Amino acid sequence: MHTNIDFQGLRVAVTGGTSGLGLALVRQLAAKGAHVAFVARTAANVERVAAETGAYGIVADVGKKDDIYPIAMQVTANLGGLDVLINNASSLGPVPLALLADTDCEELEAALAVNLVGAFRLTKAVFGALAASAREGQGALVINISSDAAVNAYSGWGAYGASKAALAHLTAIWDEEAKPDGIRLLALDPGDMDTPLHALAVPDADPSTLKAPELAAVEIIEKMRDALSVRTGLMAGEQA
Repeated sequence: MHTNIDFQGLRVAVTGGTSGLGLALVRQLAAKGAHVAFVARTAANVERVAAETGAYGIVADVGKKDDIYPIAMQVTANLGGLDVLINNASSLGPVPLALLADTDCEELEAALAVNLVGAFRLTKAVFGALAASAREGQGALVINISSDAAVNAYSGWGAYGASKAALAHLTAIWDEEAKPDGIRLLALDPGDMDTPLHALAVPDADPSTLKAPELAAVEIIEKMRDALSVRTGLMAGEQA
C-alpha cells in the first residue's frame, strides 16, 4: 500500500546545506513547502541560504561532538519535531587526495569524524523525535549520503571511501534495528556530481561529464517520497 506523501509541512533537516547537493536539497524541499532546517559551518553562507529559501539555518560543525546536541535541539525546536534527517555533510580527508600510506592519522580521523561519527551522533540525538513522528503516522526517515567509493577501491580515496563504506554498513544495521520504532534508514549514492567537494578531489574533471546536484536532489527526493509512502502505508495497515 502506497500513500501519497505531501511535502507541505514535512519537517526535514539537512547537513552540509549551503553548497552542492545539500544546497539543492534545501532549495527544492523548501520550494515544495517542507519545513527545512539546515546545518553548515560558515555563518555568511548559512545566512545567505536562509534568506534565499526561508529555511532555518544553523551554524555548526557535525564533525564536532560538542555541536551535536545544540544542532538537535535547534532542529526540533524550530521545526516542532522531525520527520526526515539527511546526513549530507562530507569530508574528503586529505586534500589533495593521498595514498593511504601518505595519509596522516589526523586526516583519516577528520573524515571519520564527519562522514561516520558525526552522522551517527546526530541520528542518535534526534532518534526520539523521529520515533515520535513515526508514532504519529508521519513516517520517519534517515538518508545517509554515500558514494560509489564505499564499494569500489579507488586509489587516493582511502579516507573518504573507508568512512563512506562504514557509513553504508552502519545504515544497513541501524535500519534493521530501528524497524520496531518505525524508522527507515537508507544509504544513497547520488553519483559523481559537479560540486565543490568533487572539484577539490578532482580539480581537472570536466564538469560536463558530472551530474548536476539539482538532478541528484530530484532523484533523492523521489526516493524519499517512496520510502515515506511505504512506511506510512505499513503504519496505516497496522492500525487498521
